[in-house]
Amino acid sequence: MWHTILLGLFGGLLAGNALPHFVRGITRRDYPCALGNGPIPNLVAGWLGFVLAALALRWADLPTHPVAAFASVSTGVLLIGLFHAGPGAFGRRPA
Repeated sequence: MWHTILLGLFGGLLAGNALPHFVRGITRRDYPCALGNGPIPNLVAGWLGFVLAALALRWADLPTHPVAAFASVSTGVLLIGLFHAGPGAFGRRPA
């Protein structure tokens, strides 16, 4: 069951982090990213995050422990969402 919890949490973190990067990439807006702040690096980072999240969630064997899987994936998405809504990777920018 531990592999389901850990990979579910990791998959949730990856998917939740991929979403803002992918959206900023397809809307052609700059966003802080390790690959570069422009739209194309963000699109690639978001796409790669979704691919890695899908792999982690596939390896997590979610149907075996559905309650633990739901709780861990949901927690991962919530944690990365709070991180992005709060300080973010590069801190808050002045308005």
